[in-house]
Amino acid sequence: MGVERTLTIDRAKRFYDRMGARQDWNRFYEDPVVDVMIRHADFGHAHSVVEFGCGTGRLAERLLVSHLAPDARYLGLDASTTMASLARSRLKRFGDRAEIRQSDGSPRIEAPDGSFDRFVSTYVFDLLSRADIAAAMAEVYRVLAPGGLLCAVSLTHGRTRFSRCVSKTWQGIWSLSPATLGGCRPIELSEFIDTARFEISHL
Repeated sequence: MGVERTLTIDRAKRFYDRMGARQDWNRFYEDPVVDVMIRHADFGHAHSVVEFGCGTGRLAERLLVSHLAPDARYLGLDASTTMASLARSRLKRFGDRAEIRQSDGSPRIEAPDGSFDRFVSTYVFDLLSRADIAAAMAEVYRVLAPGGLLCAVSLTHGRTRFSRCVSKTWQGIWSLSPATLGGCRPIELSEFIDTARFEISHL
């Protein structure tokens, strides 16, 4: 395996600080897959949700309005100062049901073991190095309560002729200039899931 060209934490933070609210423009390709994730996540029975990489808070708002129980609590984490600020403003109306923390960009989550029953992350693992994905997965195992669900979406390699072409093109651009695509590239997230600890219910 060649040298990884993933962005450093500082470069990724600067990129997403500049992007700001424009991140929501990605909804045209993100939402259909996120819709599938929501259908399988059983959020209606969740009591405590953490989102690793909450962005502008758009998904959190959707969950709090339409999918989570009134007594469920939400914690969103993001390394970007801009994203954390946008998410706080967006979720202010939910009061103490929702908390946003700006993280230091590391996979570490400041929470006790077994604190959450849903761990959500959309289009974040594909930004991380393989070592950081593995470290983040260790945190998933640690902070999820027994019976909890990992609800993750990432760029991946295509399964149809068209999607394989798109994926190959994306990978080629990323190989030349990761920052052009926000540092994200297609990955096989299932490679990082310990099947001795997790049962994959939908892929």
